[in-house]
Amino acid sequence: MNSIAKIMIIAEDEKLMELKQLHLLKEGFEVLNFNSFYEIEQNLADINLILINNENSSTIGMEFIDYIREKDSNVPIIFLAENLSEKEIEQAFAKGADDCLVKPFGLRELVCRIKVLLKRTYGIKQERLIHQNIVLDINQRTCMVDERDIELTKLEFELLSFFMQHKNMILEREYILESVWKDISMKKRTINVSINRLLKKIDPDNSQRYFKSIRGIGYRFN
Repeated sequence: MNSIAKIMIIAEDEKLMELKQLHLLKEGFEVLNFNSFYEIEQNLADINLILINNENSSTIGMEFIDYIREKDSNVPIIFLAENLSEKEIEQAFAKGADDCLVKPFGLRELVCRIKVLLKRTYGIKQERLIHQNIVLDINQRTCMVDERDIELTKLEFELLSFFMQHKNMILEREYILESVWKDISMKKRTINVSINRLLKKIDPDNSQRYFKSIRGIGYRFN
């Protein structure tokens, strides 16, 4: 499987489709949007996971599951719908859906379920992290900022990767030391020194203000 997973979204609601597409693109996925059987058939071989958005309790979403499975495709399918009865959920699974999400649900939950299915199906995790102007390729261990290659030490790469996977979360210093340094006995000042060195490479003028120090607790990556 390519290091960038390709996600197909099947939906009629363009605004809803664009919202999910934008969120998945930020997570480092490649996203393709389709709403016809012909488009699906032409691209099915290159897809790693499919999101089917079943709108207004219609039967169209179920028909798409049937169509995909009739093509002997084992690509993972997540079925998204509202007001589904237990019988309809059971029907979706019986037709070949790998997971069902009933609205309302959070986009973070959707991303987590996508990553679990990709790992279970292909044996690997999503390998590219994207945040604002930073792109980390976990497999190649490369970092790009504003499309420029940035050379990071092993520690700097692990530190940035850790924060990008926990963006917008307040992280305690002990948890950071345990997760990145694997040693909670180290001086907490070590984190601050390492973050400053990292910032000199990815944000030398501090214009992006990636890191926020939370007094008495730890840090947050914005």
